[in-house]
Amino acid sequence: MRLDALARALGCTLEGDGSAEVTGVAPIETAGPGDLTFLHHPRYLQHLATTRAAAVILAPGADRPPCPALRHEIPYLAFAAALRLFFPESPRWTGVHPQAAVAATARLAAGVAVGAFAVIEDGAAVGEETQIGPQVYIGRGSRIGRACLLYPQVVIREGVQVGDRVIVHSGAVVGGDGFGYARDARGRYQKVPQVGGVIIEDDVEVGANVTVDRATLGATRIGRGTKIDNLVQIAHNVVVGEDSVIVAQAGIAGSTQVGRQVTIAGQAGLVGHLRIGDGSVIGSQAGVGEDLPAGAMVLGSPAVPHMTAKRIWAAWLRLPDLLRRVRDLERRLEGGGKRTGEEEPGR
Repeated sequence: MRLDALARALGCTLEGDGSAEVTGVAPIETAGPGDLTFLHHPRYLQHLATTRAAAVILAPGADRPPCPALRHEIPYLAFAAALRLFFPESPRWTGVHPQAAVAATARLAAGVAVGAFAVIEDGAAVGEETQIGPQVYIGRGSRIGRACLLYPQVVIREGVQVGDRVIVHSGAVVGGDGFGYARDARGRYQKVPQVGGVIIEDDVEVGANVTVDRATLGATRIGRGTKIDNLVQIAHNVVVGEDSVIVAQAGIAGSTQVGRQVTIAGQAGLVGHLRIGDGSVIGSQAGVGEDLPAGAMVLGSPAVPHMTAKRIWAAWLRLPDLLRRVRDLERRLEGGGKRTGEEEPGR
């Protein structure tokens, strides 16, 4: 594809010869002739002057590379569009595999595909052009929207509602029982029936081996456009606002409400019944035990404002030296004020 045509397709401003042919994409440190690359993170700035790429997508203010440049306000976004051009999605397949088990009362809209050994139970409904991979289970009365993609071995339990254009990766379980138990007079745990549901709104992506538990009553809800990484646990009655991001191995306990455009980084943990304000950022491995206002940025366990956490960590690194100084002061006090190794005058 000619570079000038590619620039138009990506909405970029071209600097340099537009007649060059671009045949692929590659990272900036390994790109060669014919490759398109991009510069997004300052860590890779060192490669800009030496790249052998046919062209680089970069921000308007970035240094000029030794090859043509495609300027874009969000280089990573333009590169994502380039990937879609060079690696288009595989053609959608349709039809029900003869080894799939689809209940007579299940409803499949036009263009639905169902893979081998998939199971769709009574009263379930699947929207137009949705693809159900092999070994997927869809429980009684669940609703799957249009143009969804459920990868192999996804489990959608009974009474779950999934919106349009939702992607669910392998091993995810949506609608498993919430973790609810009551102790009786003898101290034994009795299961609390989990009779609520799960609502996943439009344009959500759920990573591999994610668990989204059904509500005790009402619904666990994942807001429109939210992206959930692999190995995330979302407990019963949690509500996650629109356009939020939850990164791998994070966990949210029951009945917590997460606002819009919140970022929860890897291995962060949130206790139950919290309110997390819109636009908050929760850092990696943070342990959140209190409500957060809108726009909060926290780190650490227990989580504190991120600048406070950085000062704590800076002080923590000085603890060994501080401990030595305290011990030296203690010895001086015990020895009448002498420093370690000093002798009394006249000796």
